[in-house]
Amino acid sequence: MDLNKVMIIGRLTRDPELRTIPSGISVCALGLATNYVYTNQATGQKVEQVEYHNVTLWRKLGEIANQYLKKGRRVYIEGRLQTRSWEGQDGQKRYKTDIVADNMIMLDGGSSASGGSPSSSGQSGGETASSDNFSKTAATPQSDVGNQPPPQEELPTIQQDEPPVNVEDIPF
Repeated sequence: MDLNKVMIIGRLTRDPELRTIPSGISVCALGLATNYVYTNQATGQKVEQVEYHNVTLWRKLGEIANQYLKKGRRVYIEGRLQTRSWEGQDGQKRYKTDIVADNMIMLDGGSSASGGSPSSSGQSGGETASSDNFSKTAATPQSDVGNQPPPQEELPTIQQDEPPVNVEDIPF
């Protein structure tokens, strides 16, 4: 049995780019940066390495990402690696490896103006979306009136009953 699974947490390097392929299916492209910090044994100094990832989100998951995510937001992405190849204008064979997302969790809680800090109560909430379902679990403070929580918004369920998409249909 083989396994192609990716799980990363990072920050968006740009705003999401949503497009629609000729068959009418939505596809969203994200740039995501992750970092790795280690101590250089020779110098004793901390070194930070940054990796940049291309992420593709299809259908409703892409529409949700386009609606709620902005540059700098932290997000958890779960999916699989997919490598495409093509011949460049110079005749050279080119390759691009993307993460095709199956699941996404927005980690920076609600609609923070700073886009990068958790809520002031110390709780960090997130909104969860996947290609199978979508539920909102953002941390919200309790209301002072009668100690009742604010009403919860009913969010849609996403079903993946559509046919697979050809790689050639991707507009970027």
